[in-house]
Amino acid sequence: MQTLVLGATGFIGGHIAKEALEQGWKVRALRRTPASVGHLNGLPVEWVPGDLNDTASLAAAMQDVDTVFHAAAYYPTDSNPRKVPAQVRQARQEIANVLNAARQAGVRRLIYTSSLSTIGQPPANANRLADERDVYQPGSLAKSGYYEAKIVMEQAVLQAADDWLDAVVLCPTAVFGPGDVHLSIGGLLIAVARGLAIAWLPGEINVVDVRDVAAAHIAAVEHGRRGERYIIGGHNYTVRQALEIAARVAGVRPPRFGIPMAAIKALIALGDTLPFLPLPANHLRALPLWQGYNTAKAQRELGLSPRPFEETVRDALAWFREHGYL
Repeated sequence: MQTLVLGATGFIGGHIAKEALEQGWKVRALRRTPASVGHLNGLPVEWVPGDLNDTASLAAAMQDVDTVFHAAAYYPTDSNPRKVPAQVRQARQEIANVLNAARQAGVRRLIYTSSLSTIGQPPANANRLADERDVYQPGSLAKSGYYEAKIVMEQAVLQAADDWLDAVVLCPTAVFGPGDVHLSIGGLLIAVARGLAIAWLPGEINVVDVRDVAAAHIAAVEHGRRGERYIIGGHNYTVRQALEIAARVAGVRPPRFGIPMAAIKALIALGDTLPFLPLPANHLRALPLWQGYNTAKAQRELGLSPRPFEETVRDALAWFREHGYL
């Protein structure tokens, strides 16, 4: 099996590459920066140059490839609401480049790493957790470039699956674990371990180990159904519960108070008024949409079996210490 991993220098993509190597597959990986290896240093990966904004380089990387893992989808980081239209255009162009290259190269199967943000909330009277039937409606969080961009890209992949491409969409929840070289979300665990996480946000989240996410991607190659979405998650907690577990594993004092929603709304307003301030307004404004998820479909069809969150935190903190982050 010859695979190509887009995003192999990152957190999830690097673990997908590792899991594929463990399966005995040949792994090719695209990278923009020649020396970048993420957390794959020393592993037998065939590195090739390329860029998501360069269709020709993508098509060249996809030649003679059985499966493409796209774990490098555009991630808007600027929370300035005025930039959302441009961010959506960028997202639409980048996913079009990947899909056009896949068509040119005759790719057999695409496994696309989407986001929990594309899973909408269940109907008010449904009395159930959110699952794959629930879809984020574009415009619901119009000031969030992240939410608007992610749904545009996922919809493009699903449309291609309807038309011509054998594609499967995986939606990981909040991903933790070892190997978070860019501190995608691992910075939160580092803050906890340093005793800096003194407060919790309101709301519920789902946490999952990156290694379980990678295993689900590999399983999706054989067992994922074309045009289907799968929520790749682990355990539902309130934010407070998740932070308390992390603090207990780290051996530090847990957060001591909750931040009221009124204060969060004030921070969002401040970030919108002064967009140059380093405030995570993009994610804070989505707080009312944070929720738990039903992962039964991925468990049933992809064999997803999430490990305990305590194990994930312990292994992540050990990796951070080993590599000088802590």
